[in-house]
Amino acid sequence: MIVPAEVVEYDPRWPLWFEEIRARLTPYLGDLPHQVEHVGSTAVPGLAAKPIIDVDVVVPAAELVPPAIERLVAAGYHHEGDRGIPGREAFALPPDADHYYHLYVVVEGNKPHRDHTVLRDHLRTNAADRERYAVRKRELAHLLTTDRPAYVDGKSALVEELIATAGGSLPVGGPRRTGS
Repeated sequence: MIVPAEVVEYDPRWPLWFEEIRARLTPYLGDLPHQVEHVGSTAVPGLAAKPIIDVDVVVPAAELVPPAIERLVAAGYHHEGDRGIPGREAFALPPDADHYYHLYVVVEGNKPHRDHTVLRDHLRTNAADRERYAVRKRELAHLLTTDRPAYVDGKSALVEELIATAGGSLPVGGPRRTGS
């Protein structure tokens, strides 16, 4: 599957894609206590974004992370560890995925979960910051095909500012890395 490498205008299909992804994940997680949340830029109506859905599988306690990982691996996802963000377990998609998306397992209320939801919720309600973020993403979009880490790093100071403004947590030990 080709990874999208452009910033595009908001697409009203993104919430529908998320619902398809949630429906795909739910049977694998079965009776494991969890929620599946749409996070990242595609979860913010009106925000320009890479057309990549960010998905958090949220479990209520740390001891449920290993069983969640086991179930997702059994379903064909490849566990990639925390990819530099403690408290957030990342996964590569199975070959039969219908859409390209980022999948994470987080514990409810931990730093990665709070950062994802605080940023999403703030951008949903603050048009000025939503536009500032969209402008920054468009300025950096040319890096998506040549230096994706530079794209992420180029957004990190603004992301940190927005999270702090919204009352969220600040990064520990270096720049944040978000999916969108």
